[in-house]
Amino acid sequence: MGKVHDLLELKGKQGALLADFDRMIVEAAAQYLGDDENSIGFLYSGWCQAALPHRKLPNESGWQIESERMALVVEPGMRPTSSGKPEPVGVPYGSRARLIMIYLQSEAIRTQSREILLGRSLREWLAKMGIPVGGKSLKDVRDQCERISRCRLSLTVRHGSRVGMTNQNVVDTAMFVDTDQPGQGSLFVETARLSEGFYNQLRRHPVPLQDAAIRAIANNSMALDVYAWLAYRLHSLDRPRPISWTAVKAQFGAGYARMDHFKINFRPTLALALAVYPDARVDEDDRGAGLVLHPSKPPVPNRLVAISTRQSQ
Repeated sequence: MGKVHDLLELKGKQGALLADFDRMIVEAAAQYLGDDENSIGFLYSGWCQAALPHRKLPNESGWQIESERMALVVEPGMRPTSSGKPEPVGVPYGSRARLIMIYLQSEAIRTQSREILLGRSLREWLAKMGIPVGGKSLKDVRDQCERISRCRLSLTVRHGSRVGMTNQNVVDTAMFVDTDQPGQGSLFVETARLSEGFYNQLRRHPVPLQDAAIRAIANNSMALDVYAWLAYRLHSLDRPRPISWTAVKAQFGAGYARMDHFKINFRPTLALALAVYPDARVDEDDRGAGLVLHPSKPPVPNRLVAISTRQSQ
């Protein structure tokens, strides 16, 4: 992907568009390179390895996803109804849920606090990410906030022959604003308190992300997942690491029955993630067996992480 960045530097956006690059890749790379804001976000390393569904599931359905070292199960939460019978709200999904999760965790690291202000603060941050929060978009954000606030997680982590498991909520307590009283269908979370277990894991294992990169791919949930995965994996490698297509599909292609269909959609998604991570080095295996991850610089230099952390204290 270095070629598209080099071409943008030499010939600009129009020059890159005339070359043999997909417009979406050029647009994302150009937006990323032209973004002068150096703000940093954070994500718990577990979320970089196993993420949420991309599309809406039936409200009563749970979600399971596996990576090389981790399995994530998300159970939908329940809310009371006027009929006296609780109803499931469904698990969080899509790009909006991922952006909200990044916001929650970034704010927790910046403020060194489990207490997170949402409401206007979240809406302003989403607007910075290029998500105008009004009309249907606001309804979607409300829905994802409630799903995140009520869901329950089960994380299973494997280290060799050892297996560990944690069960937890993302959020311990939340203050909902009843914006549409009949049926309570449009509750919005104004404040949230991350669960102690989730917050402690986040503080021990935060992965720095560039807000500029998130902003450039904010509407593509799989590209957000791939970018976060590469941000977590590449800088820790000491030698090239092959990853089979079977393992890649298990982590990113839960909605695809056929491998060939998954590959067709994953390749441009990977290219989009690489467009906002210029230092990432990822190739396809020469034999077509999968991907090869190469040691790469992290997306956020360590000195910027140190500055950001000091400023938050």
